[in-house]
Amino acid sequence: MSELALRAAKLDGQDDLAGVRERFVLDEVVYLDGNSLGALPAHVPGRVEDVVRRQWGELRIRSWDESGWWTAPERIGDRIAPLVGAAAGQIVVADSTSVNVFKALVGAVRLAGEGRDEILVDATTFPTDGYIAESAARLTGCALRPLAPGEVPAALGDRTAAVLLNHVDYRTGRLHDLPSLTAAVHAAGAVSVWDLCHSAGALPVGLDEHGVDLAVGCTYKYLNGGPGSPAYLYVRRELQDRFDSPLPGWNSHAEPFGMRSAYEPAAGAPRGRVGTPDILSMLALEAALEVWEGVPVAAVRAKSLALTDFFLECVEAYVPAGRVACVTPVAHEERGSQIALRCADAGDVMKRLIERGVVGDFRQPDVLRFGFTPLYVGFADVERAARVLGEVAGAAAGRS
Repeated sequence: MSELALRAAKLDGQDDLAGVRERFVLDEVVYLDGNSLGALPAHVPGRVEDVVRRQWGELRIRSWDESGWWTAPERIGDRIAPLVGAAAGQIVVADSTSVNVFKALVGAVRLAGEGRDEILVDATTFPTDGYIAESAARLTGCALRPLAPGEVPAALGDRTAAVLLNHVDYRTGRLHDLPSLTAAVHAAGAVSVWDLCHSAGALPVGLDEHGVDLAVGCTYKYLNGGPGSPAYLYVRRELQDRFDSPLPGWNSHAEPFGMRSAYEPAAGAPRGRVGTPDILSMLALEAALEVWEGVPVAAVRAKSLALTDFFLECVEAYVPAGRVACVTPVAHEERGSQIALRCADAGDVMKRLIERGVVGDFRQPDVLRFGFTPLYVGFADVERAARVLGEVAGAAAGRS
């Protein structure tokens, strides 16, 4: 056994979160793609079966009240809240991330008020956020300025209405400075909107602490809610009575069953709802979130940094020099919970890694992406992944 393998075993023995791994359905594969789709929590299948067979099959429509279906969007939002540093009553679970980005961004422009006709958006963001921002700009009559996050403070002005940024870059894993960027946006009198898809469940966010105005995020990555599980929308409590959603629906009406022709928004987080909730996916998510019981986000962050540090050390030791280059920042304060490696033949290398039982993903044109979910990834997994990467990369280089 190599020195690194021995160290991995020792680190796993000292891991305070090691017991959480038992809460998931795992196999012999090293799964480093939780930043795309989290692993299955072990108790979710039984819970979903109950929802289908008893709540839907037996109680049927009574379950809207008796099984708590109607209140699920806010109830589950309150369960997510401590994972992103928010007090209860500010998050509603609904729709997809894309739909919530649209609601948040148009709502942000409306909150900004007259005389502000410019939206700043992260130019390196996940493509959909850019598409939504372009549409929101057309709808609101705003100009759209794509910028790198570091360029935002200097670009802010008295015309800026809203700023849409990703907390962690999906491709490189770079962690952006949410506190300072939010403060800069506020100093300019604009409204901040943050996309938390690659940070929620992996590191502390501090929405309330840092005064974030609006935020959105998915639940199927580090929150392990399942494929296509519903996203969420955060509206800071002080803004809720002024938040004007561009997608008012009967579910967000103050009197949803009144069926009145005039729209009156509900108070609080429910005004972020639109239509009928996706109950099957939503209740699977609620069950999945139970794996967080007794798990502090600070401990998750500490392990995440330790895992990614160790992975980089193992990559340096095992992978032939010059075969890969890390594009994720080394500094802890700039790193999310993934490592992205540039590799000329990345697509072929990832295919061979998966064949060898190490699952990450490939991003065009040349990025190997590895996500580290501290709830179920251990140090032995990390050592094995780097060792297999070294063998695959070395063999591929020998064939060229």
